[in-house]
Amino acid sequence: MGLIRAMPARNQSLSMSKRKPSGSLELLKTLLYAGLIAVGVRTLLFEPFNIPSGSMKPTLLVGDYVFVSKFSYGYSHFSLPFSPDIFNSRLFGRLPDRGDVVVFRKPSDPRTDYIKRIIGLPGDRIQVKGGRLYVNGTEVPRHQLADFQDNEEGGLERFEETLPNTGVRHDVLKSYSPSIGSIDQNNTIEYLVPKDHVFAMGDNRDNSLDSRFPAPGGVGFVPLENLIGKAEIIFLSIDGTAPWWEVWWWPFEVRYNRLLMVIH
Repeated sequence: MGLIRAMPARNQSLSMSKRKPSGSLELLKTLLYAGLIAVGVRTLLFEPFNIPSGSMKPTLLVGDYVFVSKFSYGYSHFSLPFSPDIFNSRLFGRLPDRGDVVVFRKPSDPRTDYIKRIIGLPGDRIQVKGGRLYVNGTEVPRHQLADFQDNEEGGLERFEETLPNTGVRHDVLKSYSPSIGSIDQNNTIEYLVPKDHVFAMGDNRDNSLDSRFPAPGGVGFVPLENLIGKAEIIFLSIDGTAPWWEVWWWPFEVRYNRLLMVIH
């Protein structure tokens, strides 16, 4: 009558177990997927950076950790892991706004990341006279705030600047007795920002190597191709005064008042 005999349950389970991938293979696949997702997020969306110097005080402090949006200005080969030189153009590119805080590759040393504020756009004329910033011949308005106290640099004069055409307000610091090198950062020539470049400066005006100092020793004009992204938010901030091995001090090293602070 065409009867079909059912396979014993024991053999069924043995057959299924042979087809099921091993636990180690599943773990490997999970790690691979997680790695690809992490690389994708880091390449296309957000990348973390830490602040190693005081050139952007008081906006950013040494020990701040920030998220940078990679999509803000489009993508160049510097957006990719290891920065392979596979194309020269910028995909989905757009100009930053004057006042944006950006991460970029130093033009004379593309292995080094810098973080500064965009002061000048292509075609802008930028100059510093008597320690005051001028954009297109007009002095940028500022008013004095309470001094900024710093363990490394002592007391610094603090001002709020308002950049033209954007209304972006941000604080800058000035030294009481600025040190003047071969280039006087407080009295510069007038710079004309070339096409496809921007002019970047640190908020700690007398302690910042930026576009006021030409390459190769300085930064000079920053090509748009070198932009990595816009600094958006501080997700962690660590004072870092205690030795790393004193783990019991770690909770007290966190600057809790700076966590999730939006960068302006």
